[in-house]
Amino acid sequence: MKSELDWSNYHDQGMGDAYADIPKQGGDFAKAISVCIRSGVCEQQQTGVMCPSFRISSDPHLSPGGRVKLLKQILNQPDIESPVSSKTLDDAMDQCVACKGCQRECENNLDMALIKTEYLAQKLKNQRLSLRNRLFAYHPFLLHKYPWLSHLIRWRNRSSLLAYLGDKWLKIAASVPLPEVATRPFIANRTVYEPLAFRAGFSHSVVLWLDSFTTLFNPEQGEAALQLLRKAGYKVWLIDPHSSANETPLDSGRTLLSQGLVAEARDQAKRLLQELSPHIEKQRPIIGLEPSTLLMLRDEYQALGLGEIAAKAAKLAQLLEEFIAREKINGRFNLSFNSGKQHAPILVHGHCHQKAVGAMKSMRKALRLLPDLDVSFIKSSCCGMGGTFGLESEHIAQSQQMANLSLVPKIVAAPEADLVCNGFGCGQQIYAMTGRRPRHLANVLAEMIEDE
Repeated sequence: MKSELDWSNYHDQGMGDAYADIPKQGGDFAKAISVCIRSGVCEQQQTGVMCPSFRISSDPHLSPGGRVKLLKQILNQPDIESPVSSKTLDDAMDQCVACKGCQRECENNLDMALIKTEYLAQKLKNQRLSLRNRLFAYHPFLLHKYPWLSHLIRWRNRSSLLAYLGDKWLKIAASVPLPEVATRPFIANRTVYEPLAFRAGFSHSVVLWLDSFTTLFNPEQGEAALQLLRKAGYKVWLIDPHSSANETPLDSGRTLLSQGLVAEARDQAKRLLQELSPHIEKQRPIIGLEPSTLLMLRDEYQALGLGEIAAKAAKLAQLLEEFIAREKINGRFNLSFNSGKQHAPILVHGHCHQKAVGAMKSMRKALRLLPDLDVSFIKSSCCGMGGTFGLESEHIAQSQQMANLSLVPKIVAAPEADLVCNGFGCGQQIYAMTGRRPRHLANVLAEMIEDE
């Protein structure tokens, strides 16, 4: 088996340990799987993030440990070329929403989300990607190239007939609204934005990287973050999908990687890192708004074999809330806020990838900048959207079960609360299940800046 991702970080995993149970084939990929010691922590109905598919089914095969056991069975078979020949394994991996709960809560930080990416890439060696999954993989590029497709999405959401046909032909769940492109997507009018507030002796530059999810679907988030940083006295270098001179939009590659298109995602990552390279050399913080894309710089890009520049970028990449929390600690973030503009209590839902890197602590610190505000956090596992999982006909029941474990009941129980959620997919799931639109942290902070 030839791996598509770089698993060399696991080269020494389990070496010399007679109990490591490393499969006979798979090289470093097999060692990455073998970090699982089958402790059973992923097969408990506990609070935390891990593991939504096990929680709704109680099926051991649908836990991270159960998937590891099935993968090992395949990799221990003689003359196996790729780990895709077991229907039981196919079904188990199909139910994984790549939430990274195991990466955070497993004692050995099993990275099942990345393992699933490798698994999907191996499957593509033997079969073609379905039309539906190809549309999911390339939708940011298609929407940038053919803006008229946004009208088709709106028609589909308003026509039961179109939704039915999409379900029948593409297996896109008719009962779930598709995300709609904003009437006016975000388009930057320049590359550099000077500070809007003068602070004596203060001269700091940051990079604000706005991904396709933000610019296409939630442009107000990008505008709010830009205003927030400039009013805090920072010079902002802005990078968005249109920053590159290349006709292809500058994208993170998240949608490609989620479908197992590793080579295509690697090409996108190289382009983005090339665009970021001048800022990386100057050690400018790289700030992002969408957890699933920004955190690729710290996680998935390290597995794409992109060398030193990826390692440097990983050290600079920060979610907006992480940047604000660190700058506040260092005495450099001094904006004043007027929480009197916010009368309703705030209820916060965290994206799984935020939770996986511990960024919810930064969310708390950022929201504490708003004095006398009633803020509470929802304790829940994955919302069930899981990228495109919650849009797929065959997964809609499981997706809604995951959302109903704790997230939806907590939201329904707080009809007066103002919902805050930084994840694009999470926000879409909340809207589909409750009809309520959450806001990004950037919007909340920008709206409460103290009037000068």
